Amino acid sequence: MMKKKLVFATNNAHKLDEIRAILGEKVDILSLKDIHCEADIPETADTLEGNATLKAEYIRDLLVYAEKHNARLLHYTDDTGLEVEALNGAPGVYSARYAGGEGHDSEANMKKLLAELEGKDNRKAQFRTAICLIEGGQSHLFEGIVKGEIIREKR
Repeated sequence: MMKKKLVFATNNAHKLDEIRAILGEKVDILSLKDIHCEADIPETADTLEGNATLKAEYIRDLLVYAEKHNARLLHYTDDTGLEVEALNGAPGVYSARYAGGEGHDSEANMKKLLAELEGKDNRKAQFRTAICLIEGGQSHLFEGIVKGEIIREKR
């Protein structure tokens, strides 16, 4: 039996290592780089599920030709956001670009988050990930949540 191939729409080496460790030898995991995709895939939806689906559909459309020749090719995408209870779920879908500006400025995002939580006792938060898997033309959505709280200083 031929091993399935899974296109994980990321170039984040840490995410790739994690999913490869979880799946072991069962599935070949391909990154965006492996499929020669240099595009910055748009994340324009209002929800994590929407962004995961947009990215999965982007990869699906990019690889239509490959799918016709390899029925075992899957697409897997994700979007993750930090949801803070005291901020009504913000930054959520905007976590990577919370502080505004160009790119993903983690330092500025953390600084803004801590400033907005200043004086608030409720520090409950969660990281929520939405995953979209497209297999055989069917989309499947999954969700994972890790609960915690925001500490008062950056570490």
